[in-house]
Amino acid sequence: MIKYSHIAVFFVLALLISCGQQQEENKMDNKKPSIKSRNLSAEELLGNPDYQAISYGGYRQKTRDSQPSIKQLKQDLKILDAMNIKVLRTYNVRLPHASNILKAIKELKAEDANFEMYVMLGAWIDCKNAWTDMPVNHNEEAEYNEDEIKRAMDLANQYPDIVKVIAVGNEAMVKWATSYFVQPNVILKWVNYLQDQKAQGNLSKDVWITSSDNFASWGGGSAEYHVPDLEALVKAVDFLSVHTYPMHDTHYNPVFWGVLPKESTLSNTQKLDNVMKRSLNYAVSQYDSVVSYMNSIGVQKQVHIGETGWASVSNGHYGPEGAKACDEYKQALFYNKMREWSDENKISCFYFEAFDEPWKDYHNDNGSENHFGLFTVDGKAKYVLWNMVDQGTFDSLMRDDNQIGKTYDGNMTDLMIDVDMPPVKQDITVNH
Repeated sequence: MIKYSHIAVFFVLALLISCGQQQEENKMDNKKPSIKSRNLSAEELLGNPDYQAISYGGYRQKTRDSQPSIKQLKQDLKILDAMNIKVLRTYNVRLPHASNILKAIKELKAEDANFEMYVMLGAWIDCKNAWTDMPVNHNEEAEYNEDEIKRAMDLANQYPDIVKVIAVGNEAMVKWATSYFVQPNVILKWVNYLQDQKAQGNLSKDVWITSSDNFASWGGGSAEYHVPDLEALVKAVDFLSVHTYPMHDTHYNPVFWGVLPKESTLSNTQKLDNVMKRSLNYAVSQYDSVVSYMNSIGVQKQVHIGETGWASVSNGHYGPEGAKACDEYKQALFYNKMREWSDENKISCFYFEAFDEPWKDYHNDNGSENHFGLFTVDGKAKYVLWNMVDQGTFDSLMRDDNQIGKTYDGNMTDLMIDVDMPPVKQDITVNH
């Protein structure tokens, strides 16, 4: 009897210890937010390397009149989710595209409790008579801007667990956007409006407000941009969303572009790696110029990359007859270097872009604007993503009726045939 009672006591004690441990584990688990209930704010998302960002348009055709279906959008979102892309950037709410993306994300979240994705929602801003045959007036805004802003606010309120940023305008202040640019006071007006709506409780205080524009527009360029309204805008936004495109400047300002004479003994791949390091440094110098301007007016706040990218094809300024900048190999080098730099510095980078979009230069199939995607229109992963294909990242995923495969059928020799060496430069002043 005594022997068995000891055994019984032992088991009771063991059971009590086990239950106590389980209760402690349950307490710890309850302290951790479940994925199902996770609803991060912009402050928690931006600058977080675990939440990679990208610019996204799902258009498959040569016109935006052909809107991608919810099913097609969900295919794309699953592909991006497999890449650990968690934050998307859209560009306007005038067309159904952005609202359909939000619907698609909502449906995916309902279907899978582990699905998590957020949106930086763009509201397009135009000057008066933009995109018409009438003379544009850059000092007045289009009358439909108000409706665009209110649509963006309505969507943010309708999808509070998804929309975390509203961006007022896309390259709407840069003066080379001659078809539609506005003066900074227009952007400031709508940024202040949205900030007021937050203060009044009509828009979540957790939604951050910005404008997404060229580095020059944010004060990083010439002094003509340094006006009082820009200073007020820098102070009004929650963060600065800055665009930098060294690829374009391989033609327009090729100070950093080319192979140095002292690199002549290196292999071609080593030469290209050095050239693309200088391209990254050039982009970083533009980013730094914005930070310097911001600090010069007594402001310190977050600055993120709203757009940067590198096209894989060009039959124009950036192709074989021009800067020789565009191919999948250089695109991959730039993407990887930009991601490494932005992650290391805790800067969100809305890389441009996820998929090729043939509507952007619909009359020229090989125009560079059509080929900034990491995927082709028919779902081929470009060189930068070949390793992910090999690792099975996209197994069972489709774009339309196409499985995700590799461009060039994965043949590296064929890919390198299309890689042109940049010109030799006698003097490159950008740090390298």
